[in-house]
Amino acid sequence: MTTSQPIDFYFDFACPYAYLASTRLNELQAQTASEIHLKPVLLGGIFRSLDQPQNMSTTLSPAKARHNRLDLLRWASLLGAPLKAPLRHPNRTVEALRFLLSVPPEERLRVVHAFYALYWEKSSDISDIEVLRTCLESLGFDAQTIAQQASTQETKNELRRRTDEAVALGVFGVPTFIVGGQLFFGQDRIDMVAQAAKGWTPRNDLVSNFQFNQSTNEAQ
Repeated sequence: MTTSQPIDFYFDFACPYAYLASTRLNELQAQTASEIHLKPVLLGGIFRSLDQPQNMSTTLSPAKARHNRLDLLRWASLLGAPLKAPLRHPNRTVEALRFLLSVPPEERLRVVHAFYALYWEKSSDISDIEVLRTCLESLGFDAQTIAQQASTQETKNELRRRTDEAVALGVFGVPTFIVGGQLFFGQDRIDMVAQAAKGWTPRNDLVSNFQFNQSTNEAQ
């Protein structure tokens, strides 16, 4: 019997597609029986490491921007996911990520869903520590203790370390999934991720031999 491989899920609360991916984690786990490891990272830190604009939507052509908006709304409709325009976007998420890292690992998935709901379902200010504390209290956590841990240098260093490690693995954005050494970017790759967890890999003859020839546009 083949054992499914674990799946690493890299995310930041600021990305709407990572939010949509988070709504499918239970489905992905049920399809694969894989352990899903939550990997919170600071998307802005990844962009800085790669010299990319902090708000990449500002670099899009009008046609591409219109399509991106419609694509998001189509996926939310297809998945039946609640979606409400956030209070402001992108919103600062570093505090929310530090709060998440200060929660016991076995409880983090509940907090992931709750914080995503704050941003993308309730239009709450996820950068406001009091908003985060209230949310945690509603889940039954000792919000004061978590807030104190989130403000320590240890927690700040952990988020930075996780972000740096993600960049070293080739993560350039979120949502990203890594399974069996294969990296998949985008929530629309989840079905492929599920197959990879069961042992699927792309055809070796393609991986070994296929290359775009970008040195010339002349016929070869």
